[in-house]
Amino acid sequence: MRLLLDTQLVFWWQTGDRKIPAEARILVEQSIEPVLVSRVSLWELAIKAGVGKLKIDLAMFAKQVGIIGFSWLSIENEHVLQVAALPLFDDHKDPFDRLLVAQSLSEPLILLTVDAKLARYGNTVRVV
Repeated sequence: MRLLLDTQLVFWWQTGDRKIPAEARILVEQSIEPVLVSRVSLWELAIKAGVGKLKIDLAMFAKQVGIIGFSWLSIENEHVLQVAALPLFDDHKDPFDRLLVAQSLSEPLILLTVDAKLARYGNTVRVV
């Protein structure tokens, strides 16, 4: 099973936050495939840092992805095009989450997330 971490999980992983669900920790640690982090997560964190919602050393975050053994997933045209095919829910319009879901569908990958709203997007999303 190829895993893609949502932004919240990869941020918690890097900061050693105890909020990481046990199921996510087990899946990541037992994965025989590279665990992926989307470039959209770096973009999302950059925007949050830029508007003052988050204090983060973005260069260190980017470097740490590889150091801790994760791999980057680039944003491809097919991922962006897949976003347009996703259903739109009134209570969830986050463009970063939608791109993560689109990547999980296009590749395919299992998107690990703590956001229960994403489960509606199908079987490539796993809420932990």
